[in-house]
Order: sequence, then C-alpha cells, then structure tokens
Amino acid sequence: MEILNGKEVSQNVKLAIKSQVDKLKEKGIFPKLVTISVQRDGAFSIYIKNKKKACDEVGIICENISLGFQTSQEELIELIEKLNRKDDVHGILLQSPVPEHIDINKAFSTISPSKDVDGFNPVNIGKLMLGQETFIPCTAKGIIRLLEYYNIEIEGKHAVIIGRSNIVGKPVMKCLLDKNATVTICHSKTKDLSKYTKSADILVVATGQEGLIKEDMVKKDSVVIDVGINFTQEGKLVGDVDFENVSRKVSYITPVPGGVGPMTVAMLLENVIIAVKNLEDPK
Repeated sequence: MEILNGKEVSQNVKLAIKSQVDKLKEKGIFPKLVTISVQRDGAFSIYIKNKKKACDEVGIICENISLGFQTSQEELIELIEKLNRKDDVHGILLQSPVPEHIDINKAFSTISPSKDVDGFNPVNIGKLMLGQETFIPCTAKGIIRLLEYYNIEIEGKHAVIIGRSNIVGKPVMKCLLDKNATVTICHSKTKDLSKYTKSADILVVATGQEGLIKEDMVKKDSVVIDVGINFTQEGKLVGDVDFENVSRKVSYITPVPGGVGPMTVAMLLENVIIAVKNLEDPK
C-alpha cells in the first residue's frame, strides 16, 4: 500500500507556480485572488486561512472579504459585481457554505467566468461538460493531478464516485470520463452501495460521513480517494474512509488530512495563474 501524499505533490506544484508568479511580477503583473466568506461570526474559516497561507507562499496577493451572517443576497451580488470590474483582481472565490438565505448558485453565476477560479459559474461548468478549455473545479483537478503524479492508470478502469455534488462528485465524474474511465456515481438513494464499491478500481468518496467505507467494501489492490472532511468527538479530522483497516487491502489511498485537501488549494493557485494569463493576454 502506498500513501497518495497530497501535501508533497502540492509543494511541487507550488514551486512551479512561484516561479511563474516571479516572472509575472517582473512584468509588473501582480496576481490577486479575492475570497469572500459569509459567516455567522465573520471570522476566517480554516479553509480561508489555508488558501491565504498558500497564496503567501507563492507570492499571490490574497484578500479575504468576510461578510456578516446577515448580509443580504443583494449586498453579496453588488460586491461580486464590483470585484468583476476591478482590473487588479484576477480571481474571485466564494467560500461555501453560505447562509440559507443566500442563493449560492445565483452568486456563482454573478462571478465573471474569466475570474471564476473555482469553476462554478454555469458558463464554465457548461464548457467543462462540452470538453472545452475552462477552469476545472479545484478538487476534481487535484484528484486527477494526484493520480497522474503516481502514474496510476485511469483509462479503461472502473471508477466509482460516492457523492453527486456540483462541487465534487459531478466535476470528478467528467474529469475521469475525459481520462477514459468507466464511471459510476452512487449517492444517498443508491441501494446496496457495497455492490458498486467492491467493483471499483478507483473509488472516490465525498459524502461527509465518517467511516462510511469499511474494509469489506473495497476491492483488493484498488485505489481509494477520500475527499471527506469530518471531525470526531475528540476534534480529530478524519475522512469518509476507515483508513486504518481499508489501507491494508488497497494499493493506494489518500490520508485525511494531507491527501486531497492540499491538492485542492494548489489547483486553486494554478487556476489563479491561468486567470492572470487569460486576462492579461486574452485569446
């Protein structure tokens, strides 16, 4: 069994990005990402902090705008539209989740497709589904990059994804299809889940259910990608997979933390650089 070390791979990605940022700065171009969070206490979340830290490492300017929980839909849209017009802002990211009174899809739709570094504007989602050049959602992009780094064959393999969210499940499905995998998506209404998981050469789990995947649910020598983020009663961060037992049976597995998470952040940085190049040198 080999650990898919997202932390290590992401460091390599960040080194390459830092080199690109340095070259852009020599031309007087200063890449900038603005993250927006709408939270009850207005404090930075751990996700925002991780993104800010990663941006600092590579030299990307990162500004977080933390809005109060009572911020209205109209106020959020107005802010996004203002950022769309700012020439010095290359990427805009709206941190989810948002309060229930906010229509996150409308907010995603408002972010300019050319600054939508998370890849959730319907224009970019449409391009992704049509196989056109666009921003690939960061988690899906990170998973593919991780598999490629470890030379794990995707073509012709049966990939099973548990979770059908717009943020992870569906984009991962399309990325694996583009690599010529045969893809099955399972979800909360799937009957006899283990029937599908046992047949997976590559299993991607993104449900937010601690310990959902047990050793007897996976195929021997398969590849397991755990996207889950859960906290135990003791406050320990764990995934959706029973790592200790499943890891004894599979060929490759991602840890939580240190697997998919760092890759997601690294791909965000990469998307910011793509946005800079597209905005500074539009085709």
